Amino acid sequence: MALSRDSILAANDIPTETVPVSEWGGDVIVRGLTGAELDAYQGSIRQFRRSLDGKGMEPVLIQEGMHAKLLVKCLVDDNGERLFSDGDVDELGAKSSLVLDRLYDVAQRLSGLSEEEQEEMEGNSETPTEGGVSTSPSPETSAAPSPSSSDGSAPES
Repeated sequence: MALSRDSILAANDIPTETVPVSEWGGDVIVRGLTGAELDAYQGSIRQFRRSLDGKGMEPVLIQEGMHAKLLVKCLVDDNGERLFSDGDVDELGAKSSLVLDRLYDVAQRLSGLSEEEQEEMEGNSETPTEGGVSTSPSPETSAAPSPSSSDGSAPES
């Protein structure tokens, strides 16, 4: 028998996991994203720019605040209510990168964000060639950081 609209909407299908965070003195509940939250998160970390050949657009992953942007949507209290609002990204992002990375991995898994999906968002989903070189049109990174990225003089947004 097929599910009804009401039975689908009533289903509790968002997974949660309790994660011990000794650095914060207790446990944190991580919840997977809803479909709408996933769309908002992906939209917040992906932009498009003109491709290097000038003939189209290519996705660019905006990594600034990426961990905190996911976690503000996924950290919940005992009642399943979000602990943080989207406006708390900078404050949460100021916490330990080790803790945020550990929680991010759980949130990513519970939300169905696989490594392949992350690569697709980054625009790196092309298959490598025989020599192991990516066929991605992404530019190569330079060996040394530019002065503005290493001395803190880059303009703030």
